[in-house]
Amino acid sequence: MNSKILVFGILLAMALALAGCAQQTQNPPANNPPAGNNNLPPASTGAKTIAVEISNFAFAPAELTIKVGDSVTWTNKDSVGHTATGDNGEFDSGLLSTGQSFTQTFNTAGTFNYHCTPHPYMKAIIKVQ
Repeated sequence: MNSKILVFGILLAMALALAGCAQQTQNPPANNPPAGNNNLPPASTGAKTIAVEISNFAFAPAELTIKVGDSVTWTNKDSVGHTATGDNGEFDSGLLSTGQSFTQTFNTAGTFNYHCTPHPYMKAIIKVQ
């Protein structure tokens, strides 16, 4: 009889211990997420990256219309160095060697005229809406 009571006591203790563990590992209710949960993916902004090729001493396309938050990536395909430099100093790629790229994000609406510093006749426009 004592062994039955002992077995019952052990089983009861194990059941209570398991019940306590189950309560501790429950997920919080869906409508009450834990504070400070930074593991959620960022919301999609829909921003795009548009390519501009620097080739044959010209920017292609020479005129571009984009949205606020979009980025432009210039890639130098010429055999000489070029820049993408805002006429009013808004951005400057620095000298890009063959194959190098530069990316600029446009967070403000407006018209941005730009040029190549070593070749000032190379001009283009970005319109940000």
